[in-house]
Parts: sequence; C-alpha cells; structure tokens
Amino acid sequence: MSVAKKQYKRITVKSLVDMKANKERISMLTSYDFTMAKIVDKAGIDVILVGDSASNVMAGHETTLPITLDHMIYHATNVVRAINRSLVVVDLPFGSYQSDPKEALRSAIRIMKESGAHAVKLEGGSEIKDSIKRILKAGIPVMGHLGLTPQSIYKFGTYTVRAKEEAEAEKLKEDALLLERLGCFALVLEKVPAKLAEEVAKSISIPVIGIGAGNGVDGQVLVIHDMLGMDHEFSPRFLRRYADLNTIMTKAIQDYNKDVKSGDFPNENEQY
Repeated sequence: MSVAKKQYKRITVKSLVDMKANKERISMLTSYDFTMAKIVDKAGIDVILVGDSASNVMAGHETTLPITLDHMIYHATNVVRAINRSLVVVDLPFGSYQSDPKEALRSAIRIMKESGAHAVKLEGGSEIKDSIKRILKAGIPVMGHLGLTPQSIYKFGTYTVRAKEEAEAEKLKEDALLLERLGCFALVLEKVPAKLAEEVAKSISIPVIGIGAGNGVDGQVLVIHDMLGMDHEFSPRFLRRYADLNTIMTKAIQDYNKDVKSGDFPNENEQY
C-alpha cells in the first residue's frame, strides 16, 4: 500500500532532511533570472540553485572562476523575486570563502541580506571547515559540495570523474561525514562513481544530491540550460535533455527574421 507524500507549501532545509527520511527524491535545477526561476518554481522543483555556472551559461566564460560575489548577488536577487515554493541556494563564488573564515562569513551574510536567499553552497571538505563553521555559527544554512569541484579546475586539470582511486574515495567519504558533523543540511556530489555516491548517501543522514553520481543518492541536480537543450555542444554522459530549445528557438527567430524582412510582420491584426 503506497503512502501519500507530504505536500510542502514552502521547501525549507528541514523539508529536505524530512524528504530523505521519507525516501522522497529531491529535485534541483539551476536558475539565474526571474523569468526562468518563476517557471522552475511553478513546475514544482524543490531546490533552485543559483549556481556559479552562471559564469559559463550566462556570461560565456570557460570556467566558473571569473564570476564575482556581486554577480552572484545580482542573479540570486532576481531568482528570489520569482519563487513561491522552492528553496533558493546560492553558490559562494571562487575567492570569497577559501582563505579566510571571516571573509567567508562576510560573503555569506551579503548573499543572505542582499538577495533574500535561503542558504549558501561551498565547494570542499576539511580544507574549508573553518569557513563552514563560521557561517553556520551565524545561523546561515550551508550545503556542501564534494567530488568534482569546478572552482578547483586548475588544480585538477580536467573535468573527468573524481574519486576513482581508493585514497581520494576515502577522503571524500571522510569529508562527507565531516560536513554532516559540522551541520551542513545537504551535500552535492559531482561526477563520482555511482557506487561510491550511494555508499556516501547511506552513511549520512543529510540528503545527498547528485550530478553525474548515479541513482543511489537522494536527489538530482542539472544546469537548466543543459537540461533544456539550449547548448548542443555540451554532452556529458550524465546529461538527459528533456527538450531541444536550441532548435526550437533558432527556428522561431529565423521565422521572425523572415517575416520582418518580407513585411509580413506585423499584419493588420497586429497593429493599432
């Protein structure tokens, strides 16, 4: 006999922990602007991530490193205006938290105060524990991020799967337990072997949300531009495209261009 799932009017950090306990999968997508966030929220997505991936998909940079704290606050502010139900989590950008816990706290406070977001996300484990502790002590919810951490791309030198070797896998498991002990409310695992991700998800009580981490975790996240097929060039194995907006939008724009050039638009019914 199936049990009816709880209906959440607003998703909170507690909601996500409850969802894991109730074995209810968590859905998460990125958004960076008002219009897209409004659609995502209305569609019932649990968590909206204002990701530093905005550096790639919104600004055209090769990596996430160039995006600034001011940029992240700008995107987050626009997203927060749109939502009624989703939990909004904002990435702390590269350089805003790694070296100094006091700076990390200042960065997190700016995001929370200026954007109205609900939580922040940081990449890394034991290396940034003091920053995480400082932010949590101020009452700001923190989501962790382990595995492939794009802000460290020049350290890794590649976007390939992480933690395939035993030593790195062990460190990842230790870091996941550490993040739980520190008080993080959830954890993103990016591009790690599915068996390892499942093991981590079972070993901790907080939700584990995967991207390229298999189906044994508690939820999934994708970059919305990738999921909607707005970019045909990015095709990792973990990506499932649910639409082909690149083709649809290109055709619509071509049709508009043709109608303007021919004088067909606007017609008599489309003018005053």
